[in-house]
Amino acid sequence: MIDQNYRWYPVYTRSRAEKKAHDELVRKRIVSYLPLRKTLKQWSDRKKIVEEPLIKSYLFVYISSKEYAEVLMTNGVARFLYFSGKIASMPEQQIEHLKLLLATDEDLIVFDHEIKPGHKVIVKAGPFKDMIAEMVSFHNKQRIILRLDNIGYSIEINTSMAFVEPL
Repeated sequence: MIDQNYRWYPVYTRSRAEKKAHDELVRKRIVSYLPLRKTLKQWSDRKKIVEEPLIKSYLFVYISSKEYAEVLMTNGVARFLYFSGKIASMPEQQIEHLKLLLATDEDLIVFDHEIKPGHKVIVKAGPFKDMIAEMVSFHNKQRIILRLDNIGYSIEINTSMAFVEPL
């Protein structure tokens, strides 16, 4: 049975403090979820697969309103997120979907902007760097269709959505 007083809340952490804040919350017996993804990092002398937060500076806690203060007094936690003047909560189904996504072997790309068809965009990296175009559609995370401004044609290019930003 689900307790109606408990909800999932996104929590903003200090920069690079997600894992420490998560560990501290768990130590306090607060249910915390930190979505992590495996990434290959390369240094000058070696390569290593590391786990890093899927969404930088965020983790999720499953608490009642009585535990707000305890979460805020946790080392590494900066604040709750607010929406329309209230602390924002998330449906449990969204957390479950996030867990399912991370359970797949798909290479997830997270970006903090929403680009809809019709929006003007600029490509920030890769062979199409500095190209300004209109987003027509995207087929998957690597293939998008852009309409070039000056010639009126659309082209499908291979580039990551992470490299495209709205103008």
